[in-house]
Amino acid sequence: MPELGSRTVLAFDFGTKSIGVAVGQEITGTASPLAALKARDGIPDWTVIEKLYEEWQPDVVVVGLPLNMDGTEQEMTQRARKFANRLHGRFRVAVETCDERLTTTDAKSMLFELGGYKKLTKDKVDSVSACVIFASWSESQYG
Repeated sequence: MPELGSRTVLAFDFGTKSIGVAVGQEITGTASPLAALKARDGIPDWTVIEKLYEEWQPDVVVVGLPLNMDGTEQEMTQRARKFANRLHGRFRVAVETCDERLTTTDAKSMLFELGGYKKLTKDKVDSVSACVIFASWSESQYG
């Protein structure tokens, strides 16, 4: 495993219909959005995720945890945890979770700055949210 600070990270923004994905590099602290994954009631096509793992060879995976604004858990928090546990169980790569409060808001404002409302498609928002999750996780590691 590469040393801390130079790992490749896959970040996921879990949703029941769409799962945002980003790949990040610790060394630069930046992430790039990948195509969002379709999901059926929170269940993704696992073969697509397997291909992501094969292509990017992540050293660690981060899944955003949707918490209420007061920090309490909700039904989606449990579903995101379950998704994180399944990722770990299937691929045996370390999985961490990260508070994702406000990531969708941050992602929408970033996309709007980059190109206005026409950039605000659902899959772009989800995958840019995954980038924000990576950035938040990265800051918590080294901030």
